[in-house]
Amino acid sequence: MKGSNFPEIDWQKFILPPVELKIVRRNGVFKVFDRLRKKFFCLTEEEFVRQVFVSWLIDELGYPPSLMANEIGIKLNETSKRCDTVIFSSDGSPLMIIEYKAPGVNISQEVFNQIVRYNLSLKAKYLVVSNGYKNYCCRVNYNQHTIEFIKEVPLYKDLIK
Repeated sequence: MKGSNFPEIDWQKFILPPVELKIVRRNGVFKVFDRLRKKFFCLTEEEFVRQVFVSWLIDELGYPPSLMANEIGIKLNETSKRCDTVIFSSDGSPLMIIEYKAPGVNISQEVFNQIVRYNLSLKAKYLVVSNGYKNYCCRVNYNQHTIEFIKEVPLYKDLIK
């Protein structure tokens, strides 16, 4: 689909499971339906990763859509920032922040620094970064002031234990 905005994905390397996304083409531009925001957005590579990841969380890991939100605004040092996805507990406190990158973007220390800065405001217990080719998940221990990388994104039922 050369000349369009449809994402270039190397399906051999993509680790997220295939999902059915609502994709339309309007005025030559591909748009994808966001299940959480309930509207269509331009289908960039990062947006593609977000939509596949969110579907995976809901459909396979048991995350309730009612406790998830995309593009959450936060204040950080007098500036406005946006978290890609935030998972909340039933009491409304943030449990997990997820940062997405396009598949061609390397997940570097700078990316982790970004999500850790966002967490200064939210104080979530889990931080996740994904580019569709790799997922990194860590648990924050506020008592010991440590971050522990864990092998995989937990099921929602394990997240709230």
